[in-house]
Amino acid sequence: MTQTTGRIFDEMARLMNDAAGVAQGVRREAETVMRTQVERFLRDMDLVKREEFDAVKDMAAAAREENERLAARLAELEARLGAAPAAPAQDDGASRS
Repeated sequence: MTQTTGRIFDEMARLMNDAAGVAQGVRREAETVMRTQVERFLRDMDLVKREEFDAVKDMAAAAREENERLAARLAELEARLGAAPAAPAQDDGASRS
């Protein structure tokens, strides 16, 4: 009887071991499917990569600095000429035919 009990325990241990292997396989498959779905979702959202964002941010900062430098230069030149800054022409639509 001890031999049959041992065999039953061996079979149960083998069954549990197989079940654990199947569970790990299912977990890996679920992770793969979830990762694929998340990647597809992010790709469909048309998000930019961090490197691209940082590059555009640096370009915008450089353009802003250049704009400020040119505005200061323009103000200096206008001050040298003694002219007031010219106001942009406003189009009221009355001159159109």
